[in-house]
Amino acid sequence: MEPRTTHLIFTSTKLEKKLIICLLFFILATTAEATEYTVSPFPSDQSGASINGEEVIELKDFTVYWQFLLWLALMHVLSIIDILLNPAKLIFAILGFRIVDGVNVLDNPARDSIYAYIKANPGVCFSDIAKSMGLNRGTVKYHIQILETQKKIDVYKDSGKIRYFQNNSMYGEREKKVLVASQSITNQRIISEILNGKCNTNVELAREIGVSRGTISWYMKNLKEIGLIKETKRGRSIIYKINISYKNLIERYK
Repeated sequence: MEPRTTHLIFTSTKLEKKLIICLLFFILATTAEATEYTVSPFPSDQSGASINGEEVIELKDFTVYWQFLLWLALMHVLSIIDILLNPAKLIFAILGFRIVDGVNVLDNPARDSIYAYIKANPGVCFSDIAKSMGLNRGTVKYHIQILETQKKIDVYKDSGKIRYFQNNSMYGEREKKVLVASQSITNQRIISEILNGKCNTNVELAREIGVSRGTISWYMKNLKEIGLIKETKRGRSIIYKINISYKNLIERYK
């Protein structure tokens, strides 16, 4: 939970807009206060005549201070209505809790850093965020929930793990699969070896990468399940190859 604060902030943005509108209206009101004159050449010694003798006739006074006062009163009424319509926000604000909305969601430095990390590492999982950021899991969970609630991030489930992406419709289902697979260094090496045509069997991959054949089989099972890898039998051997429908994406994100 974030530190308590005594600032009432949930209507700050709305009030700021209203104050700006009032200020602009005040400027317009003061500049609109003017007197319209019709000037025609006519020598006169009457009081108020110009030195050249024109006759000056005052036609209409456009003083509009009452409009400004009316508008200001309306802004106060709208602010009161806003509070009355959001009793929960008012209660939490009085208790000292910060109300987070879409405008100020990234004002918190830790939350902003977590969001930036997810943007830079699409498909990252919860434990990797906590480890890389040096934050405890409770803090990361709290900020992740806020980012998800405010629709700043997208949650993607992969084989029991939850992955996070920036929520900007940038990544489709295929892109997410490729990016999630790329989070594993072993997956990266397997895909790279097959893509380059150097190794395409269980034995060759195990020897090249330096792991057991059982480990390769486990990774290949997962890659086949998400559709990135296909296999064909050649005699007693199983030959692996990249699924052609994912090849361009794999080359883009490798």
